[in-house]
Formats: sequence, structure tokens, C-alpha cells
Amino acid sequence: MVSSAMALLAAMVLLSAPGITGLRSLDPNGNITIKWDIMQWTPDGYVAVVTMYNYQQYRHIGAPGWQLGWTWARKEVIWSVTGAQATEQGDCSKFKGNTPHSCKKSPTIVDLLPGTPYNMQIANCCKAGVMSTITQDPANAASFFQISVGLAGTSTKTVKLPKKFTLKTPVTWNVTCTFSQFLAQKTPSCCVSLSSFYNSTTVNCPTCSCGCQNPNGTNCRNENSPMRHTAIDSPGKWTGQPLIQCTSHMCPIRINWHVEYNNQAYWRARITITNFNFNMNYTQWNLVVQHPNFDNITQLVGLNYKPLTPYGGGINDTAMFWGEQFRNDLLMKAGKHGNVQGEIHFRKDSQTYTFDMGWAFPRRVYFNGDNCVMPPPDAYPWLPNAYRLIRNNLMVKELELSNSSRSRIKCFKIGGAGRCNRLTTCCEGLQLFGDSGDRMLWKYRNVCVFERATLSVPMLLRDIKDEAAL
Repeated sequence: MVSSAMALLAAMVLLSAPGITGLRSLDPNGNITIKWDIMQWTPDGYVAVVTMYNYQQYRHIGAPGWQLGWTWARKEVIWSVTGAQATEQGDCSKFKGNTPHSCKKSPTIVDLLPGTPYNMQIANCCKAGVMSTITQDPANAASFFQISVGLAGTSTKTVKLPKKFTLKTPVTWNVTCTFSQFLAQKTPSCCVSLSSFYNSTTVNCPTCSCGCQNPNGTNCRNENSPMRHTAIDSPGKWTGQPLIQCTSHMCPIRINWHVEYNNQAYWRARITITNFNFNMNYTQWNLVVQHPNFDNITQLVGLNYKPLTPYGGGINDTAMFWGEQFRNDLLMKAGKHGNVQGEIHFRKDSQTYTFDMGWAFPRRVYFNGDNCVMPPPDAYPWLPNAYRLIRNNLMVKELELSNSSRSRIKCFKIGGAGRCNRLTTCCEGLQLFGDSGDRMLWKYRNVCVFERATLSVPMLLRDIKDEAAL
């Protein structure tokens, strides 16, 4: 290996990835570091190990993998590559007998596939160009290959480092090596829908979030369309270009945030990610979510979690989530199995907790580093219109119900999962208004479930008022 005095030759190229939409501020030190390390000299050049490290917390390099390019400073050629290969040989006609691997002035190198013969591998190669994030899987956040360079300098005084490095991934990097989501793709790639137990309306992704259907429907396929399999089996499948299921939002990925449970001390949200892309599985997917209650996470189901604190340790409103290995870390392509789920359990903070004004929903969501389209704030699920509560000093003054007030509560499913088949909105909503409604509703549910009793709404309201007045 070259001595430490040759540190200049072990050059490092930092490819940072600031997002125009503010993603950079969430990962201020994120970058991809490329190290060109000369290991030994040869009669007409040298042998180098090129390493790439993905130091980004939540932007990984997925299929079809990275492509690394550069421009030689002189007339160098590549005699051989181990653990990777050049995409083009170029014009090597001047060489007789021993022909270089590539004579291109600006070569492009790609990774080899898993299963490559051992004599063509080096450590950390041959992953089809896929690199994990440093957060999810540090052991697979690097990629190596070895290159033998000819017609180059043979000492520290005569050798020249390649210039104009470019890194092409499933997204595009511009000439200054800074990531731009707008250059990478003309339209967004994901959207968010919102739902809750206290409102029967699901707020869907905004129409045309990621583009609109063509009038003739040629830019998407219906799930049962006979044309779908022809399109999936076409060569375009491997270009990374999505083949989208026809939807109103036309996004490859939809994330649903559902507020599904609430009691006196805790509340719970369920996240469902659905893949509408017939052409792609998403390996080691991740979400970055901004929400004000991450300090109060108590339990995760089907998710890994890491807080991101770009503004300092005192503000914990940004978190990264990803699937559990061998359980739901692979999001399959569109179809029956094209979704994954996870749950987040929160403890209530009396200083901040509320379901009013859409507080329980995320402020912003990123899928694999891409900013997802959110519904407009005025469309968020609101507290139900089935009741109106006015409280003063913890005393319930008035509770008005809709026509459902004449209905009766009847619960089923013995155990904690008991639900009302009528007045669901009303009953769940009563939990939102302090300890009185919460405790009384719990008592009534126990009576419903375990004693099979049928109780009237006026009885429930009377007892809530009586307890609140104590």
C-alpha cells in the first residue's frame, strides 16, 4: 500500500445531497464519500481500490444501482476491474495483443450482480449497485471495486487523479454533485392520505399528486388489465421507470396515516404504505416523518425507529422509520401483497395533546428521501359533527348529538377490542373530552361486553355530566 505521504492520492470526493424542499436541513451532514486509494504501482500505472460510503441517514441507493463516472486527466486506460465493470470498452484499436478493459476517456463503472464468481469479487462488491443508508444497515452502506490503470503516472509526482466525478443513481445528480428532486423526476413519487377513528371520511391523496392520467390511459395500467403483464415483461422494467396502477393520484407510493385508537393515557397511529408500481419492489424502504409528539413514543409494532434531531437535542419532531428485517422490510410491487404496515403508540402529554385542528397527523412525510404530497390542511379529518361540547372548569354544560342520539349502544367482540356498531363516532369522541368521558365510556364498554347489557345514550351522558360536576 502507498505510504501516508501519498495521502493526496487517496482522494475523497464528497457528493452531498441537499434537498430543495428542505430535506437537507434534516440530514445536514449527509453525503456519499468516494475514496480513490492507490494500493500499488505497476510498470505503466497503478492499482487502486475505489470505495463508496453512503453517509446519508435516510436516502439509500436502490435498484437498478449506482453508476460511477469520471474523466481521465490524461490518456489513461483501464486494464482490468475486479468487483465491477465498465459499461463501454471504447476505441482500443491501437493496442495489439493485450487489450484494455476500457479505453474510454470518460468511462462509466457499474457494480456486478450477487452470485458473481469469487475470482471476480473483492470485499463489499457485487450488490447490483444497491447501497443501504448508514442508519438502516451500516454494513451494506458501502461498495468497493478494484481497478488497474495504465498509461498513467507511476509515482506521486507524475500520477494525476481523475476529474469530473459523476454519480448516477436511480435518481439523478447534477454536475455539482448536489441532489435535486426536481431534476431527478418531473413529478413527485409519493403522496399521503389521512384517516381516523373519529371521522368516517378518509382524506385521500390530492388528485394528480404525481401526475394525471392521459386521456387514452397509456401512462398507467388497471390491476386487471390484460395489457399489464405485457408492459411488466417489457425491457423497460429494468430501467427504474415506474409502471403505475391507474389511480386518482397516480403516485407509485401512497402512505396512509390512520389515528386508530385513543384512551385516557395513550393514543395510537397506524401507518400503511401501498405500492402502486407494477415494476418495482422497494427493498429496505424508509420513512421520515415530522410530528410534534415523537418525544412520547412508548411502543412500536412492525417498525424500527431513530429520532433525527437536526435542530438540536431539545427538539424531537423528526423521526426515521423502517421495516423489521424478514418481516416487512421489503415492500412488494403493486398487487395483493404490495403493502406493509406498522404502528406507533404514543403517551399523552397534557400540555400538547389534542385531536383538534389535525394535530394528530404528520406535518411532512418523506419516502426513501422523496418529499410526499400532503393533503391541504383544511382537508384534514376534523372532530366529528355528531357532538358539540362546551366545558367550563371541567363541568360539562351541554352535549348535543345528531339524530343518532336516539340510538342505543351495543358492543361486541369480548375483550379490549370491543366496538360500538352504532354511535361509533359519538362514543369514540367522548374520550376526547377529559377524564370524565374517558372513564365513564370505559365503564359502559365493560358493561356492554361482559354483561351483554344494552345502554342508552341519555344514561351515558347523564353519568358523564354527574362525574364531571364532582
